[in-house]
Amino acid sequence: MNQDNYNELTPEEERVIIHKGTEAPFSGEYYNFFENGYYRCKRCDAPLFRSEDKFHSGSGWPSFDDAIEGALIQKTDADGRRTEILCANCGAHLGHVFVGEDMTEKNTRHCVNSISLVFVPEESQLKNAYFAGGCFWGVEYHFEKKDGVISAVSGYMGGSRENPSYHDVCAGNTGHLETVRVTYNPSKVSFEELTKLFFEIHDPTQEGRQGPDVGEQYSSAVFYENDEEKKIVGKLIGILEEKGYNIATALIPVSEFWEAEDYHQDYYRNKGEQPYCHSYIKRFD
Repeated sequence: MNQDNYNELTPEEERVIIHKGTEAPFSGEYYNFFENGYYRCKRCDAPLFRSEDKFHSGSGWPSFDDAIEGALIQKTDADGRRTEILCANCGAHLGHVFVGEDMTEKNTRHCVNSISLVFVPEESQLKNAYFAGGCFWGVEYHFEKKDGVISAVSGYMGGSRENPSYHDVCAGNTGHLETVRVTYNPSKVSFEELTKLFFEIHDPTQEGRQGPDVGEQYSSAVFYENDEEKKIVGKLIGILEEKGYNIATALIPVSEFWEAEDYHQDYYRNKGEQPYCHSYIKRFD
């Protein structure tokens, strides 16, 4: 991964991850945290550790007695005594590894800063939401930055043809809309919060287009999975209409989602560019 495409870090995250600092003991988010899932690198999203390898060491930092194969690099620390562990993908500082402490059968303790990690729960705990708001590149770009979102994938939904191509959809005869599947952790972010963001990153008053992109595939829609989601979307549309917006967003039941071609995924992130027709405009109080 190109360094320009790494996740943005706060000053405190940079202090630890880039400049090899250490968070205070017993202060990290994952020190006393034992939900099922896995942990990825805060800087580049590479998978690093599994929850089944995590144990309570009493050290004040998250501890793992094993790591995902090939995920880490070890090197002698600047103090010449300890062994530093870094993300093999991007070189982010994670912490240190210690052996011979007899805390687990594997006799190894990866002592890691919480701030260097992002926890991803098991798939059974995650939910999906589907939004169409013009070119999926820009919609995906904004959702990927939302806390609690695990992934945003560009694709097609709402049409009749199986496994449509981008060319098929652009031809305008399949009925599909450019759609983003947002996979999220409901304990971190709600469907209502995501839908509010959706209405604030595109113009929901435009019909059959979004900015310079013209065509029915660029129409605004929320695909709902159940009555509760439909009710939430309807409530938010009502709020916007009371504010004077003439909302064109359609509410459509979820149907088959077809992932778009690889070159569409993470388009702006890979190009190092900004969306040309999607920008954030606050519309809710």
